[in-house]
Amino acid sequence: MATAFQKLAVSTALLMGCSFSPWAQAQSLNQCGNGPLMVGQKQVGMASYFAQNCSQSWQEQTIQMDFAYTQNIPEWAFKRAATHLLKRNVKDPNIQAIFKPISDLYRPVRSGDLYRLKYTHATQTLSLSLNRKNLGQLQHPLAQQYFNIWLGPQPFSAKLKQQLLN
Repeated sequence: MATAFQKLAVSTALLMGCSFSPWAQAQSLNQCGNGPLMVGQKQVGMASYFAQNCSQSWQEQTIQMDFAYTQNIPEWAFKRAATHLLKRNVKDPNIQAIFKPISDLYRPVRSGDLYRLKYTHATQTLSLSLNRKNLGQLQHPLAQQYFNIWLGPQPFSAKLKQQLLN
């Protein structure tokens, strides 16, 4: 009887712990929008935007973007685009340099691959994964600014930004 009670107590404690954990918080993200990833006239995939509250500013909460690719793309293309778009949206070179470790994590993708970029507001952590395998993370007070690539004043695509935030 004591063993059964201990198992019940441990199970309850684990369940309660999970309900307050970052993992549980991540599960509460809502899909807010999606749109095609266009390079020129060619669609290379789909982007989806998730947030705790779709009507709240992306800069004030935990957010995530998923990029599902339908075309092969070399890693240099990701790195070059990230560097260019960060320069366009984040004017301070010192802040741009903060993001180099994340941009350096990009790998080539094949059709069917999924990149996930997530910012956890509570820990100020930006993480990048490819096909659910964590490639790395960056913890910094300005880490969320990496999303300026897609959601900033001069994004990758104004039409995509509108579709994501709609």
